Amino acid sequence: MTNDDHIYKSMKQHNYYVYILASDSGTLYTGVTNNLEKRLSEHKQKLVEGFTKKYDVGRLVFYEHYQDINTAITREKQLKSWRRDKKEFLIKQINPHWKDLSAEWV
Repeated sequence: MTNDDHIYKSMKQHNYYVYILASDSGTLYTGVTNNLEKRLSEHKQKLVEGFTKKYDVGRLVFYEHYQDINTAITREKQLKSWRRDKKEFLIKQINPHWKDLSAEWV
């Protein structure tokens, strides 16, 4: 690798997302990914075995963008530790009607 390659690699922007999904019955799921559109598509098509498939959780009601994976993981853990009412308050700040924020791009 040349010096220019190292500079380019370190300048490359990374994208990580912490997100909250909701079901029609109100079940919430918090996750982290480096490709939000792909991950949402997997949830909506029920390609992912586990919690979201079992509880039909697929409506994106909240997300945040990060450039550092460690920061994103720390935030995901923080949100997962919150009580439900605190998560609801956070969601309502940016999405008061709990609309599917991915409806137009998945």
